Amino acid sequence: MVELPEKARALIDGRNFANIATLMKDGSPHVTVTWVAREGNTVIINTTKGRVKTKNVLRDPRVALSIFSMSDPYDAVFIRGRVVEVTDKGAEEHVDVLAHKYIGTSYREHGDRVILKIEPLHVYLQKP
Repeated sequence: MVELPEKARALIDGRNFANIATLMKDGSPHVTVTWVAREGNTVIINTTKGRVKTKNVLRDPRVALSIFSMSDPYDAVFIRGRVVEVTDKGAEEHVDVLAHKYIGTSYREHGDRVILKIEPLHVYLQKP
């Protein structure tokens, strides 16, 4: 695991979106936009059990993320890593925390939530 630099932590902690790439069965990439958070040096994604990205990481934990500043998309961090845990523990409460961060209210679509915990293995900061 590599340490997230201060700039990467700030982008994750801010109200900025992430793109997460997972791998399909045939090895092709699958990319989705998502909300993002962190616990210390671990990157956190909240999703549902039935989504393609969840199925993909249960089969192959390798992922790539890009997180960019909403005010300047050239201010970005790129992370390659692996999902080290998929858990439903605390996922319902966590999606409300993310919803307040991104849309200012509680989340309306609860049920079958899971948290993907991602260990960063390579971090690249784009310098605007």
